[in-house]
Amino acid sequence: MNIQSIIKISVFCFAFGNLSAQNPWPTTTETAKPWTRWWWMGNAVDEEGLNQQLTTLNKAGFGGVEIVPIYGAKGFENQYINYLSPEWMKMLQFTTNKAKSLNMGVDMAVGTGWPIGGPQVDEEDAATKMMVQTYMISSGEKFSGKIALKDEKQKNLKTIKLDIVTAYSEKNEAVVLTDKISNDGSLNWKPDSGKWTIYAVFTGKTLQKVKRAAPGGEGFTLDHFSPDATKDYLKTFDQAFGNSNYGIRSFFNDSYEVYNADWTPHFKDEFKKRRGYDLSPYIKYLVSNEENEITSRIKSDYRETLSELILNNFTKNFTSWAHSKNSKNTNQAHGSPGNLLDLYAAVDIPESETFGSSIFEIPGLRRDSADVQKSDIPDFNMLKFASSAANITGKQLISNETFTWLTEHFKTSWSQAKPEVEQVFLSGINHVFYHGTTYTPADVPFPGWLFYASVNFVPENSLWPHLTGLNSYVARTQSVLQSGKSDNELLMYWPIYDQWASPKGKDVTFKVHNVEKWLQPAPMYENLTKLNKMGYSLDMISDKMIGESESENRKIQIAEGGSSYQVLIIPELTYLPETTLINILKLVQNGASVIFQNEPKDIPGYFEIEKRRATLKSLWAQIPFQNQGGNMKIATFGKGKIVLNSDVEKGLEYLKIKGEKLTETGLKFVRRQFDGGKYYFIVNHTAKEISQFIPINDTGNQTVIMNPENGDFGVAETQNNSVRIQLKSGQSLILKINETTDRSIPKWEYIEKTDFPINLNQNWQLTFKEGGPELPKSRNLKKLEPWTNFSQDPLTQSFSGTGVYTTELNLKNKKADDYLLKFDKLYESAKVIVNGQEAGIVWSIPFEINIGKYLKKGKNTISIEVCNLMANRIRYMDQNKIQWRNYHEINFVNIDYKAFDASNWKVQPSGLDGQIQLFPLYYSK
Repeated sequence: MNIQSIIKISVFCFAFGNLSAQNPWPTTTETAKPWTRWWWMGNAVDEEGLNQQLTTLNKAGFGGVEIVPIYGAKGFENQYINYLSPEWMKMLQFTTNKAKSLNMGVDMAVGTGWPIGGPQVDEEDAATKMMVQTYMISSGEKFSGKIALKDEKQKNLKTIKLDIVTAYSEKNEAVVLTDKISNDGSLNWKPDSGKWTIYAVFTGKTLQKVKRAAPGGEGFTLDHFSPDATKDYLKTFDQAFGNSNYGIRSFFNDSYEVYNADWTPHFKDEFKKRRGYDLSPYIKYLVSNEENEITSRIKSDYRETLSELILNNFTKNFTSWAHSKNSKNTNQAHGSPGNLLDLYAAVDIPESETFGSSIFEIPGLRRDSADVQKSDIPDFNMLKFASSAANITGKQLISNETFTWLTEHFKTSWSQAKPEVEQVFLSGINHVFYHGTTYTPADVPFPGWLFYASVNFVPENSLWPHLTGLNSYVARTQSVLQSGKSDNELLMYWPIYDQWASPKGKDVTFKVHNVEKWLQPAPMYENLTKLNKMGYSLDMISDKMIGESESENRKIQIAEGGSSYQVLIIPELTYLPETTLINILKLVQNGASVIFQNEPKDIPGYFEIEKRRATLKSLWAQIPFQNQGGNMKIATFGKGKIVLNSDVEKGLEYLKIKGEKLTETGLKFVRRQFDGGKYYFIVNHTAKEISQFIPINDTGNQTVIMNPENGDFGVAETQNNSVRIQLKSGQSLILKINETTDRSIPKWEYIEKTDFPINLNQNWQLTFKEGGPELPKSRNLKKLEPWTNFSQDPLTQSFSGTGVYTTELNLKNKKADDYLLKFDKLYESAKVIVNGQEAGIVWSIPFEINIGKYLKKGKNTISIEVCNLMANRIRYMDQNKIQWRNYHEINFVNIDYKAFDASNWKVQPSGLDGQIQLFPLYYSK
């Protein structure tokens, strides 16, 4: 190579430093990109439409789709395709082939609508419930009635059977009479004395059918507790798929919303096998709500049995079946009457769900009370059940059904979506599925086909042109959060037996929608919330997981490839199985550290109570606690330590476990570890700007700041294990802590000085680019204002689409290092074009963008393409009674599940308002 070539290369590298620097961002795969739930309404799809929509989704930055067939649109019945029919499988094959050509993935639900079920679920395999009838009989009487089920809805069913008959005296004496019943229901028994109440338990059916089912998917809901029902159900997919998986990455099962399913045909036998005693003499207590010890213990055993049945008979079989197809499976465990942690751990991709709108302190973030769910606010700790199971067992992906009912229809901006998805990321989730996208044939007019509970991630959405802003942000963030593995230091035991011991009701379902009843009142929840605010990172752990754990080098690890933890915390509880205490002491013996908030009071369940209770007490008595003062007791047990203190913080302090002090500023974070360092995803959801050095437990040898909104990066300024950051309210960043130093990476550009802003309070031209129902006329504006201000023009009131604000700026000099264009009020997002070059999309708070590299001294042309909400156009359509919602089943409802009608809505402000300012910026040198 000659000297001239060397000089040219040197000059190029100097001028374009970031191009020659090693890019610290992980590779953005299709998995790192956001995916979307893809509803096939009536399965009315064709190759042309599938090709068009997949291509459009790909260009918008989606990495994959999740097919969920649902009810169809009226008038298109002749285009419906039966689920799993040969024609449907042909459409599926086309979809996966096309997606593969676009480097996209495809998942699909194992059923239509939800919960799973369908025509293959016959009466025997249908969801089952316990039906109890009582009868009175006195001594000397012959029972003249019949022990037979009286429920009219069940009378024509062939699978109804009598499971248990037990009589109870006034003194609570129990006599099992099941074998005293003739085939015709006659009772062959008379009491010797007193009055008796007879409890008869029948195996009945819930009769629930699949909600929102698609053609070919209608039928009974599945009995999740029966292994035969699960296997029978999946045989239908074996017949349709044969030996192929048709290119499906993962088979998906939606949330458990099976109502009143609390029994299964062989429950009595399963109970005896698993709990060690016959349930028959205790039926009275199972159906009672009396608050007494025996009721609590019987119900605890009953609920534990349901949990084991859904885990072993449905979830594990579902996973094995998916693997037999060389695919993965995805499961939403929430809502189940089972231990969520164990259920999530038993699948490849655990999936949680956000439902409703969270409350954030971010100034300017819209959250109108009329447009959000009144009761459903996503709970951060609820999300952690899925991520905990994945982190502990070493699963790479944790997914989330994101944005369900985030706001009222047609009123969700991408700026509202950002903090909501950040909350999901902070919980440890790293693979989001938007809720969602509806397939629409090309000839269906605006707004196309829509699903009743979703944020509409559809091309017909007037905000669609700027969706790449949100999607690229999610993709960069997830590329980091899918790297390495979780770096949480604490494990929090879930005392599920305290909840199973409740004397109220029968089955206990752990739902997203009632966390205020089962999760938030628990001492565990208080600990999770408090420790999170103190900068600790936690995962939850079950009894089963504790039994599978090992302790080595003072760390607790459950599975190879899973995270390892420094401390196990046992929150305040009443019931702890003696077997779990045995497993905890084994961990401590081998070097683990454990904190108990209190001494366990008792063992759960009814079997051999006194023997098991004595074992628990004996084990506890073997712990050589020493008083340390201030209610602190410490024990060295083998190689490890046990701390007994109601104040977990003091226990962690004694064990020298430090949280991240950065949370004292109000910042939130989630941390990942990789070979050679760690990642921190940090978010500012406070109301203030944070510009300071923040403490980090380990800053390594080099800390790189990475901006997930635009991909910028640079080496951070550090001092004394602190990193200098500048984060405005609503912003986020990623820190990459490296054990080695890469000198090719440039320094991060900190803003050291801001000059007085240039106010763009001048003439603007407003034109309209695309949208409807019609394009309003162009205008010359003397000042910036929303196009909806022109109320005398009805087209501006009904328009949803893109308006373009254009002006000229005379920049007398260009001495600053950069220039920040800042919007006062933006309804709702904008693409900024400077001198014909696209500077980027402004879609999230704070509404600002750096445009210095596109400006020049002298005359500059600035165009701002603003997209508004769909709301005004929908309002116009409803006011003019233009038919656009016409679906079978639920048709279309508003956020309160009432008939949707936008005709009385106020016009939503659209465009630009207030001031636009250009701030000269000067960076540190």
